[in-house]
Amino acid sequence: MKNKTIRTLLAIALAMSFALSSAACARQAGAGTGTTGETESTANAQIRVTQEMNNSTGGEHVITADGQAAEYSNVSVTKTGDSSKNDEADFYGDNSAIFATNGATLTLSNMVINTNGTHANAVFSYGKGTTVNVSNSTIETTGNCSGGIMTTGGGTMNATDLTVHTTGNSSAAIRSDRGGGTVTVTGGTYTTDGTGSPSIYSTADITVNNATLTSTASEGVVVEGKNSVTLNNVTLKADNTVHNSDKSSYYNGVMIYQSMSGDADEGTASFTMKDGSFTNANGDIFFVNNTVATIKLENVSISNKDINGVFLRAAAAGWGNEGSNGGKVNLFMINQKVYGDIVVDKVSGLNMYMSSGSLFEGAVNPDNAGEVYIEIEKGSTWTLTGDSYVTSLTCDADSIKLNGYKLYVNGKEYTGGTASEGEAIVFKTESSSVSRPDGSGSNDGQPPERPNGEKPSGDPPSGDPPGDPPSDGSGQPPAKPEENAD
Repeated sequence: MKNKTIRTLLAIALAMSFALSSAACARQAGAGTGTTGETESTANAQIRVTQEMNNSTGGEHVITADGQAAEYSNVSVTKTGDSSKNDEADFYGDNSAIFATNGATLTLSNMVINTNGTHANAVFSYGKGTTVNVSNSTIETTGNCSGGIMTTGGGTMNATDLTVHTTGNSSAAIRSDRGGGTVTVTGGTYTTDGTGSPSIYSTADITVNNATLTSTASEGVVVEGKNSVTLNNVTLKADNTVHNSDKSSYYNGVMIYQSMSGDADEGTASFTMKDGSFTNANGDIFFVNNTVATIKLENVSISNKDINGVFLRAAAAGWGNEGSNGGKVNLFMINQKVYGDIVVDKVSGLNMYMSSGSLFEGAVNPDNAGEVYIEIEKGSTWTLTGDSYVTSLTCDADSIKLNGYKLYVNGKEYTGGTASEGEAIVFKTESSSVSRPDGSGSNDGQPPERPNGEKPSGDPPSGDPPGDPPSDGSGQPPAKPEENAD
């Protein structure tokens, strides 16, 4: 909670520019500047604001770093105004408060950043060779399609000890889009309140260390396509309570999928979590559909508050080609305790590996629908809580506790206390070159997809984003936000 001290204005004219550590730091036309002695109180630090900068013109930035090194500190940045260029905002940074591009290195510290507008991302890194380093700062966005930290086009984002809060729809706290990049987050808190606004939406390689992630209406994490999220000693809290898509009826804490929109390459998605805790308030812990995914869990405290939710659901939804759009999952449990059923539908599959003393209590494939291989290393244990069906099994004689239920291996009832040896399933990714089965081009909370999957016209941005994309003129997010793909 912010506790502001008495604001003391320094006797410096508002038109005077404050001396920054790099003369290359650029401001967009229309950005206002001023100086102040205000102190912003945050949960992490006391931020003393010595300069105010603002911009209210749609499509413009408050701060731009274009191809050069720049540094800002102790600045209050305010961005208002909407973007009518949906694709350019989400892919290329139009209307973001702070924008770095063309190989710039932008360093931000002790910043107070606020945006209030549609497609008004707070801090944006675009393009290969571009790096944004932001630390000890607070970020708040209130408009739709307005992420906290945003990375696209192969950019790099390094964030340390941030307090990020977003309230709009389709506004992930840690956000990426077409072209992805590399994001490393250390420390801080990241909270989202909007529909379709997970704490993390990944079309990039995102690593978070020693932070707290909280979503109050959406999934905690979404990974799309051949991209990854790695959480190390993170507190993850998810409460997915609102559907903003008709493609799935499930609520979940982590969703891994391929939208087939062209924003994420085809391939194996990855979610890794080591240490820390994961609390899910509603629905299933994991949901995988229309992609191959690898999930690795090691020594994570996992709790599902929804007694009707399952641990993992691998199943088809509204994305992809009917009949081949299930979830194919390689699940690794390492020194891990897991409680809850695993559901695999008829177009999905599972390879599950338990090692290092892992414990699993639950039923697997209770509907006898999909293909399942389970491999249990000596010292790890599976206790059944319902009849289960697997295609193949590798285990030690003491690995499985039937607990009064039946286990069928390739149609034959398993006899307790016996060893088994089987083979894993080989998964293949499906082509993502075709359009969605419902014919929509919407990218789930991101801008509508162009005809035939074409990318926006024009060259990558040189300071300002390129030409105009299609727009419905509303300035509002599409009906099906990308960042809540359920």
